[in-house]
Amino acid sequence: MSGDGGALAAKVDHLFRTVRPRDGGEYTFEEVAEALRGRGGPTISATYLWQLRKGVRDNPTKRHLEALAGFFGVPAAYFFDEEEARRIDAELALLTALRDAPVRQIALRASGLSPKSLEAIADMVDRVRELEGLPQPDAPADEP
Repeated sequence: MSGDGGALAAKVDHLFRTVRPRDGGEYTFEEVAEALRGRGGPTISATYLWQLRKGVRDNPTKRHLEALAGFFGVPAAYFFDEEEARRIDAELALLTALRDAPVRQIALRASGLSPKSLEAIADMVDRVRELEGLPQPDAPADEP
């Protein structure tokens, strides 16, 4: 993983910002380090996690990356395969959006509607985003 510490730091930072415990706050470096130890993973300190997140250190072992991936619930390929990382980032963006209660309520209410109705709702949301001057979100990987 050596060579592009900025990309590694961005991925680690993204996981900390996106994957959260039920209380909604970010995991602390201490919580992650303790959880990895508790799972029998490699020893990793809170300071080392901070260094990885900030790009101060950029050459973790494969075991460290696998343990981090496991903790955050993503495949280890997230750190090694850019195409896989883009796919996972799209899924994480969806999870982040669904943390917002009103967005979650709209999604739940739309469940079971026909594809034609869902398309009409998507068009309405796109139009409202345009009226509010918001950018259109990236399409999920499985859409054209």
